[in-house]
Amino acid sequence: MPMIRVGRVASPGVVDFLTREVPELTGDQVLIAIRASAICGSDLHIFKGRHPSVSLPATIGHEFSGVIEKVGANVTRVSVGDRVCVEPVVVCGMCVACRHGDYGYCENISFTYRMGDGAMADYVKVHEPYVYRLPDNMSFATGALVEPLAVAVHATRRADVKLGDRVAVFGGGAIGVLIAALSRRFGAAEVTVVDFDDPRLDLARSFGATRVLNPQHDDVLDQLDRIDKSFECVGVPDTLRQAMLCLRKNGLATVVGIAEVTDVAIPVSRFITHEIKVQGSQGYCWDFPTALACAQELEIERLITHTFSLDELQIALDTCLNRASDVLKVIIEP
Repeated sequence: MPMIRVGRVASPGVVDFLTREVPELTGDQVLIAIRASAICGSDLHIFKGRHPSVSLPATIGHEFSGVIEKVGANVTRVSVGDRVCVEPVVVCGMCVACRHGDYGYCENISFTYRMGDGAMADYVKVHEPYVYRLPDNMSFATGALVEPLAVAVHATRRADVKLGDRVAVFGGGAIGVLIAALSRRFGAAEVTVVDFDDPRLDLARSFGATRVLNPQHDDVLDQLDRIDKSFECVGVPDTLRQAMLCLRKNGLATVVGIAEVTDVAIPVSRFITHEIKVQGSQGYCWDFPTALACAQELEIERLITHTFSLDELQIALDTCLNRASDVLKVIIEP
């Protein structure tokens, strides 16, 4: 029986590989030979040992695409040889939310990498309902970025961005840039992206941002006024406060970034004086089909700045944390 590698974070800043036999399949399970796997911000929180929901050691990787190698006996919708990407959720199917089709609110929701099936690997085993065929003209690299695009789709939908809205996005990483792009496509009249990195801001402009601000030389709150919808895509206290304070009365802030520091002082009086609303956004729920459609138009492969082999996973993660390396999206190719 051939053996496969599965990358994991063994301890903060240290990567190793598990070696496993190729798994046997049952029921609706599908075995995918991974062709491209992208490093996510949550992978970096895990790599630092500071993810609020994941303990070490932990396998990583959930943004990926590949080719179906084997299928279980009950698989009917996809076939061996299909080029696919995967919605990497794990839900119970039994709770009230699942039974109502709102599986994103599953009481027991998890993700494949948290269950030991990380996609920084040669192969990964998933369930057929969460497998989506890639269009024939879509590269594996783009296919790996459908997952973060689905995160952005979900956040933008939850915020109900619509025609004429004034939007502010705090954080010019991949998710922030994609939220800016989708906000424009959903009809926002103004989309401002805030980040410390000028190359990221330039990229945000190319994806549709109408204005960019760099806090190193721009007074952000002085230049953001009466914002309808804001998105916090960094996960730090300062940007959360700014995302709240820039809102007009009755405005809405959507928190997307994962916070390593979970206890944050916020301007609570703003809830009363401005009747603002703050909500979270995690993952996706029926958003993958929309993301796949948008991926064919947004040229999301332009977000990729680096590519490494699976053997170079340690180097790839170290590179992501090196601010001098101009990293945005990193692809691992087994």
